[in-house]
Amino acid sequence: MEENVKKTLGERFEGFHDKYYKHLLLIPLVIVLFCFAYIFVFYSANGDFIIKDFSLTGGTSLTIQGQIDAEVLKQELSGKLDEVETRVVYDIVTREQTALVVQTKTPPEEAKKILEEYLTYELNNENSSVEFISPTIGENFYKQLLMAVVIAFVLMGAVVFVIFRKFVPSMAVIISAFADILMTLTLVNFLGVKMSSAGLVAFLMLIGYSVDTDILLTNRVLKAYGDFSLNQRIFGAFKTGMTMTLTALIAVIFALVIVSSFSIVLTQIFTVLVIGLCFDIFNTWVTNVSLIKWYMRKNEH
Repeated sequence: MEENVKKTLGERFEGFHDKYYKHLLLIPLVIVLFCFAYIFVFYSANGDFIIKDFSLTGGTSLTIQGQIDAEVLKQELSGKLDEVETRVVYDIVTREQTALVVQTKTPPEEAKKILEEYLTYELNNENSSVEFISPTIGENFYKQLLMAVVIAFVLMGAVVFVIFRKFVPSMAVIISAFADILMTLTLVNFLGVKMSSAGLVAFLMLIGYSVDTDILLTNRVLKAYGDFSLNQRIFGAFKTGMTMTLTALIAVIFALVIVSSFSIVLTQIFTVLVIGLCFDIFNTWVTNVSLIKWYMRKNEH
């Protein structure tokens, strides 16, 4: 009885997908158009594609040992320090606050003096550390990271074309990977996340995560395995691909929960990956499946 029910549900979904797979492409199309519009408006308002943090804009970073209320300090010094941001550092074992990181565009000596007046004690090598990144260096590093992402994406596209040697299936993989990155970038900006160099590196990692299931799907569909139908090949790829993606997603979510309280760098990397993997599930099994199915149906003899 159970087997018959499962078979009936499978047949119904197969019939639904055969009838509406082209219509399903409207969903990612609308989302992609919205993302382009949002990024255009965002770029017009901010002069860049992301909100950059200290590591990319440059400035002064002071790490002060001890338990200091981050929110109170930020409120008290927001009028004295230029673009002040605070971040609490926790002990990995006890989860107690061990230090406070203050980042600002105010020059090091001036920022140190303002903080000493607020804290009412001298900041020295024993209770604090100061780091300064030149805005020029930060900007150059940002451009290099952007170039690395672009080059990685172009090389990924070239490899895909070499593997499949067919225009439409290769473009389906590339479009899906591009949609993953575009949608992730849009959501990150919408959430107001300040991107660091680590965040941009996460986008490099996302390129690899984005194409693995797309390549799996395309390879399974293009190569005939025995007497399996097109839908059977897609479903076989779906089971394998979802197992891969969900395994990676669960691992990344678990890591995000562990590091979120003490490492802002790892938190941002894992956050970008979680968002990207969720969009990858959508773009692989809606966007890419519909495109590759359309191609195969059109070329059936």
